[in-house]
Amino acid sequence: MNNISTNTLSSYDEAREKLIKYNQKKLNEYIDSLENTDKKSKLLSQLSKIDWSFMEPHKSYSQTEDISPMDILLSDSVEKKKDMYEEIGIQAIKDGKLALVLLAGGQGTRLGYDHPKGMFNVGISRNLYIFECLINNTMKVVNKTGCYIPFYIMTSSINNEETIAFFKANNYFGYNPDYITFFVQESNPVTDFDGNILLADTDELCMSPNGNGGWFSSMERNGLLDELLNSPIEWINVFSVDNVLQGIADPVFLGATIESKKSCGAKVVAKAAPDEKVGAICTMSGMPHIIEYYELSDKMMNEKNPDGTYAYGYGVILNYLFPVKKLKKTLDTDMPLHIVKKAVPYMDYNGSFITPSEVNAFKYETLALDLIHAMDSCLAYEIEREKEFAPIKNKEGIDSIDTARELLKKNNVIL
Repeated sequence: MNNISTNTLSSYDEAREKLIKYNQKKLNEYIDSLENTDKKSKLLSQLSKIDWSFMEPHKSYSQTEDISPMDILLSDSVEKKKDMYEEIGIQAIKDGKLALVLLAGGQGTRLGYDHPKGMFNVGISRNLYIFECLINNTMKVVNKTGCYIPFYIMTSSINNEETIAFFKANNYFGYNPDYITFFVQESNPVTDFDGNILLADTDELCMSPNGNGGWFSSMERNGLLDELLNSPIEWINVFSVDNVLQGIADPVFLGATIESKKSCGAKVVAKAAPDEKVGAICTMSGMPHIIEYYELSDKMMNEKNPDGTYAYGYGVILNYLFPVKKLKKTLDTDMPLHIVKKAVPYMDYNGSFITPSEVNAFKYETLALDLIHAMDSCLAYEIEREKEFAPIKNKEGIDSIDTARELLKKNNVIL
């Protein structure tokens, strides 16, 4: 066996304490059994960077609490004050008060595409990538205001290098690269159903991005918080990579949120059906709240107002406005942890590689929608579905490549 440095021994002792504390007996024994010090050092390095809080008890929200429908700023009401809202929003953008955060840490696996999802080509007669659609949408506001807006793109360890190379190869789709910053999303270990951390290889832990709710803490860990706090930026518009019609840096939405004096804003859409797979916006004990579609009870899903409309008939589209100062306070807040069952390939502790045919593991994620609950109030801002909601989540059927293409055509986008 090769000699191990004093520093490595020290790291090993610290790692052993964590492994023992969090009942990682199998992983501890596996590391002990490694004679290859390079492999041992690599695993120790990964372990030293883990935020072990994913193994701690986290808060959860119960639907037995006081849940009520939230008032919605309907699109008809927006239209009546559109000019005023837009003027407020444009001035805020010109004053440098807005930054953008694109959540782009995922792969296009569900589309049959083994690359960053934003690189997927939705064009038919020409190349038109998801990333390109989002930049084009943003450029409409840049051209209107005459100002480039700081644009942060959250990638993951899985797709960071490929995403950056893609933007460079495509000249950032016309966006000024001086205003674009890439940062990597944090990851959590993947465990089996008994809580044992899985291995991806002989010298690598099985890791998974920590969910879209970790975007602000990931910015802080990447050293970007001081940059935000020492700038004029007051608002962050955070949005997902899925929606090719996403209204980004929308001055009307920004102006309406500022004018409302609410703590944050959320774009919402009238549900196409009570069981549509979008989070339902509501209030919980007077605080803004979002219930994920799979957590919505049948009773709430079908509850109606006196006028016959659905009480929880509006869903979020993952396009939010958050104030920077209130986001900073959430860094000390215990965020709910969503434990998701997935089928995850792994290497067992005997060195055999396993590709499961059914779910076998837990992934530990936070969700952006839970940041809403950390705010005092929220403006629920209705958008027109056919103009701003074309998510690409599936290869076929609902919210698919084909449905998004049809909506792009309706909005005069050449495919």
